[in-house]
Amino acid sequence: MFLASIPSPSNGVWYLGPLPIRGYALCIILGIVVAVWLGDRRWVARGGRPGTVGDVAVWMVPFGLVGGRLYHVLTDPQLYFGEGKDPVTALYIWRGGLGIWGAIALGALGAWIGCRRRHIKFRAFADALAPGIVIAQGLGRWGNYFNQELYGKPTSLPWGLKIDRELRPSEFVDQPTFHPTFLYESLWDLGVAGIVIYLDRRLKLGYGRAFALYVMAYTLGRAWIEYLRIDDANHFFGVRLNIWTSAIVFMAAAAYFVIVGRRHPGRETDVEPLPDRDGPDTVSSEDTDKAGDDAEPTSASPDDVDTSPEAASTAESQT
Repeated sequence: MFLASIPSPSNGVWYLGPLPIRGYALCIILGIVVAVWLGDRRWVARGGRPGTVGDVAVWMVPFGLVGGRLYHVLTDPQLYFGEGKDPVTALYIWRGGLGIWGAIALGALGAWIGCRRRHIKFRAFADALAPGIVIAQGLGRWGNYFNQELYGKPTSLPWGLKIDRELRPSEFVDQPTFHPTFLYESLWDLGVAGIVIYLDRRLKLGYGRAFALYVMAYTLGRAWIEYLRIDDANHFFGVRLNIWTSAIVFMAAAAYFVIVGRRHPGRETDVEPLPDRDGPDTVSSEDTDKAGDDAEPTSASPDDVDTSPEAASTAESQT
């Protein structure tokens, strides 16, 4: 007998007139807003200017959404292609299906483009944004709750998640409650954000190491949460593909954290150049230094004037 359980929402879509409002989309949007807000606060604390994170997000967010959907479709093609499948549904992002690995990869590319356009140090920007990104992931996971998807194995634990009968796998159709993996990952992500913020302040992480720390902590949690899930997934040597991906990404992030930590133990300075007073475009500190080195003096300072008697007599003879 179940002592308690988490009920699933009766509906994940609400209508504002003819316009559908989907719980999944709201969770994604809320995550983006929180990530930009927190990232902006951390960027300003690192010496950047307010509003920069929002400007870069214009590039980062669309790239991330496209990358997330591409990864999902490419790693689970059987859901959209083949006999009896409609390939057009691969574009139905509102039904769920965003691979975090693709979202981070292409999102990072978009952020790099945005940073290049503003002459910003990309690795410092990634460090500032890291806690906000993982919080956004945690909030986005609640979209799976509204869609009743990506849950775990059957469980009799008090916090088991009720799933509608028609949405259960055929082999578990008589099992009413399942592990709420969306909740596990959401809580884990909040913990990761707290760890990154704390260690970043204490150790003064820089040059992308705070971002690498986030990646390491997230992939540790994703591996064991992925082990609980029972949704269809491709396997490699009997192990879910996302577990292999988590292991590989963790090792790469750990190697980066150690190697870069030895080369750059501190933080970057001058993460964002000051705006050009003559126009809206920004200039880099290197351009400013070069301009200063190449500029010729326009007037002499009092210390450069020769006030000796010989100079005075010479000046009188020339008048």
